[in-house]
Amino acid sequence: MSLPVMIASLLALAVTLATLRMLLRWSSATATVRPQAWRATFLLGGQAASAALLYFTLFPPAAPAPAGALTVLTADAGKTPSVSTPGRVIALPEAGTVPTRWRGADRVPDLATALRRYPATRTIHVVGAGLVERDREALQGRALRFHPAPLPAGLVELERPGAVAAGRSFAVRGRANALPGARAELLDPAGRRLDWAVLDDAGGFELHGSTRSAGLASYTLRLRDGRGRIAERVAIAVQILPARRLRMLVLAGAPNAELKFLRRWAMDAGMALETRIDLGAGLQIASRAPALAPSSLDKLDLLVVDERSWRSLGAGQRGTVLAAVDRGLGLLLRLSAAAGPGEHPTLRALGFATSGVPRREVRLGAGFARAGDAVDALPTIMRSPLQVSAGDAVVALADAAGTPLSVWRARGRGRIGIAAFDDSYQLALGGRTDAHGELWSRLASVLARAAQGEPAPTITVAPPGERSVACGLRSGALVATPDQRSVRLQVDPRTGPAASDQVRGRLCAGFWADTPGWHRLHQQGQDTPFFIPAAGEAPALRAAATRDATRLLAGAPDASGGADTSLITGPRWPWFMGWLVLTGLLWWLERSRHGLRAMAAGEPSS
Repeated sequence: MSLPVMIASLLALAVTLATLRMLLRWSSATATVRPQAWRATFLLGGQAASAALLYFTLFPPAAPAPAGALTVLTADAGKTPSVSTPGRVIALPEAGTVPTRWRGADRVPDLATALRRYPATRTIHVVGAGLVERDREALQGRALRFHPAPLPAGLVELERPGAVAAGRSFAVRGRANALPGARAELLDPAGRRLDWAVLDDAGGFELHGSTRSAGLASYTLRLRDGRGRIAERVAIAVQILPARRLRMLVLAGAPNAELKFLRRWAMDAGMALETRIDLGAGLQIASRAPALAPSSLDKLDLLVVDERSWRSLGAGQRGTVLAAVDRGLGLLLRLSAAAGPGEHPTLRALGFATSGVPRREVRLGAGFARAGDAVDALPTIMRSPLQVSAGDAVVALADAAGTPLSVWRARGRGRIGIAAFDDSYQLALGGRTDAHGELWSRLASVLARAAQGEPAPTITVAPPGERSVACGLRSGALVATPDQRSVRLQVDPRTGPAASDQVRGRLCAGFWADTPGWHRLHQQGQDTPFFIPAAGEAPALRAAATRDATRLLAGAPDASGGADTSLITGPRWPWFMGWLVLTGLLWWLERSRHGLRAMAAGEPSS
């Protein structure tokens, strides 16, 4: 039982006993000394009110603190244009030397300390680069106003490739700030330049590289300013996964060059390939091609069919294939140059809308360009005379103008894709075997049956000395550092107990790295590598991330709805004065004869 409840119970008991005492005394008194109604009411009610006033004197109710503002100085606060800074001014450790205009600012180790020191704060004005992760959780619903400092020159946006299958290409996209005339370069692990691009008017760029054997590789993004000097280097960590051996079946209505080079690419990529080619008059060329039965289709990852073979399957076999797609099979329908208006019903049955377009040559997008290629040097292919779309379709491949060449839509647990071209072999004949392989690798990776297995944990990395976060953990997770040490992770109890299978996917833990480089997360046979960047790397990128995170907090609605959520202990003296006055009146009235019905003859009054 808490102390307030105990005191309230004792006071209630005292009031009850005093009331019973008075009632018993009045019932046994003679008529001449019985109290009048107003005296009895005042004495009985006054005792209860006196007890309540005494309780609130001991435990005064909480009262809303008066609203207040707090100005918080962060890194680069001195570079911020002149702003109004209401209320008290504090400086966080990142602020460094406090500018002259805030000379009287209080130094605090973190924002939580400042808010404990000034609990009446309702609005926080952040000046400078923004709040680091340590201070963002301390806001607790308070309104935030952000006055950002200008971003430094350098890389401010970066999209890394993450994990890439062996033999596949990858893209690195980003944006640099305040580097006019600069260019970006991508270097392979040996230091050779793979690609380069001049920054556009907004500072953006897109670079492309390729992978070879499986393993861990560290590429380098290099920025050169307008004078050619190196302005910044950033490590691009890439986990190269072993190429997955897909099981693919190709059905074709006739032999042609497109089919020949498609089969060559599949065999070079290490796929388990089977083909069945119709020659007419009931003749076929088949390489142990399985029958289109549910059991055999469930063993495939991808089925590639041209429009002639799809029509020849018949309604029953098409239904069997679509049922397999519902169970996870990937289906790619190739539209050749002979495709025409007769294909509209077929594609509509698959959930696609079609329209006729001229058959013409188109250039592939920048993702197929080599280092230094001009726009007119991009490879070209011939688009089929049908434009395919759907309300829920996703573009898998587009030309340089952004017009879709291949789209797909989900069906059940699988996917159905349409390829509106039929001469990608021209890429290989023109010396661009890499572009031909990349084109088909993209389609296969998007459409093939999803790999089975538990999802990999998600890891948000931070430089040494700062918190990295891993989620999707299981009990016993360890991190192996570059110097061969093992660190056991302690699961955050707020994400659920470590032994609970129901919340396993939500289990998270923090990790503070000591050194940069490749680390590995080990848990129950699963090995997940992740790369910790160097502490001083990409300062502009980190400044932009801090700025964006603070802006999100500033844009969030006030959790208190504009009301003051800071509560303080209310004053005791009004309750004490009320108790003292009321108790004095009760004491006087009990000892006086005011309010008694009558006085005996000759009895002196008090």
